[in-house]
Amino acid sequence: MITGFGRLGEAFGAQRFGVTPDMICFAKIVTNGVIPMGGVIVKPAIYDAFMTGPDTAVELFHGYTYSGHPVAAAAAHATLDALKEEDAFKRARALEPVLEQGIHSLKGEPGVADIRNIGLAAAVELEPLPGKPGVRALKVFERGEQEGMLFRFTGETIAVAPPYIATKAEIETMIEKLRVSIRAAA
Repeated sequence: MITGFGRLGEAFGAQRFGVTPDMICFAKIVTNGVIPMGGVIVKPAIYDAFMTGPDTAVELFHGYTYSGHPVAAAAAHATLDALKEEDAFKRARALEPVLEQGIHSLKGEPGVADIRNIGLAAAVELEPLPGKPGVRALKVFERGEQEGMLFRFTGETIAVAPPYIATKAEIETMIEKLRVSIRAAA
């Protein structure tokens, strides 16, 4: 989900890696994250398998709760138009080295075990506090809130995915506030 619609500088993560998947699931950014919507893109052979049957049959009969909801569809159209008009994929590619340099500058900070990034997505893996798994990341999260940042965490991993409209200075500020938060959790 997070690698779709330009986060890695290409339409989908599969394109960044030169892979042609049978299916791509998408959500979140397709409506700018403000209206629930998701979807699946499939190869023609898969689509055809579901759309083949008697003329009287409903294709892929699965319930259709809110299927094609007009507000979600309008939000998706507006978001996709904005991504194209603002050349968001190119912007993500341009900001990638800023995030990469910043996130890797955290190497050597107390409790940092690993750092990884691609596109506008990055993560810092933390060493657990002895006998308290997950607490260090929670402390980073809580200090981040005090610093005015909302870092996502799972287990001992802090994940960041700045918006495409972020500036170089905003990404650098985010990294410095993450540094302060990591140090406070040591």
